[in-house]
Amino acid sequence: MGKKAKLKNVCIILKPKLTSEFHNTIPTLVSWLRRRSVKVFFKESQMELINKIVDKNHASSLSTDNHYSEVDLIITLGGDGTLIGLSRQANKKTPPVFGVNMGHLGFITEFSKSELYDELENVLMGNFQIIKVNLFKVEISNRKNKTKKYHFINDAVFNQSNISRLVTVRVKANDEPVYSLSGDGLIISSPIGSTAYSLAAGGPIIFPDVKSVVLTPICPHSLNHRPLVLPPTTNIEVRPGGRNEQINLTLDGQEAVSLSPSDIVNIKVNPSKYIRFVKNENKTYFHTLKTKFTHGRREG
Repeated sequence: MGKKAKLKNVCIILKPKLTSEFHNTIPTLVSWLRRRSVKVFFKESQMELINKIVDKNHASSLSTDNHYSEVDLIITLGGDGTLIGLSRQANKKTPPVFGVNMGHLGFITEFSKSELYDELENVLMGNFQIIKVNLFKVEISNRKNKTKKYHFINDAVFNQSNISRLVTVRVKANDEPVYSLSGDGLIISSPIGSTAYSLAAGGPIIFPDVKSVVLTPICPHSLNHRPLVLPPTTNIEVRPGGRNEQINLTLDGQEAVSLSPSDIVNIKVNPSKYIRFVKNENKTYFHTLKTKFTHGRREG
């Protein structure tokens, strides 16, 4: 019998597809939490799947309209994508997130499957530290003075939906022209997103504590257009450069917006929107780099 936990209400969030692995993991985890007098919730949209593998009396449904304010902790079981999707929905009421990587490649998720129970025991007793990560705000305005608002935690990508079509964008930083860019596109990345698409396109690795935003051109048609690191408070303005171009804006690789030639996109950090991750005290950033990317590892 485990110790009674200080955190009494926990919501478990799963990646969309319930794989066979979850049929073993979830009942065991729910039982483990209940033995510690923790009430277990699942998202309302996932209850139909959960009820197939967990006793209906052992788990409750949770509406996410209140941004999980009824629970003390969120446990995500999946990978970075599960955590990223949750992050865009977060607000000040969202509790800390204990991210568990169920696969082999995870960078934002702090904990592995093998660490789940030992580390969760400490967290439930209130023994943990928090990493606070701000999201970036995206505002898209048009000639009718209508503004649409979005957020991203990893990156915003401007590119074409058609194969082998050039993207032309004009970029300003605090009203000063930076790029008039032609190429395959442009990535605007947060520090934690710097190890994703931006890195693959030739962008720098940014330590998470370095407050910044990274502009990375994708295959630019000029050697003068290089990656650029700016303060996160910089107001970045992006406008489609061609009259007839159909440019897509993709946020965190999960949400797509079609831009019209007259749209103006403004991006900057949002100091009032953030998510809090439970920190893994046994893992450093450079350890993660070496593990995930064999960064700095000598061959032979």
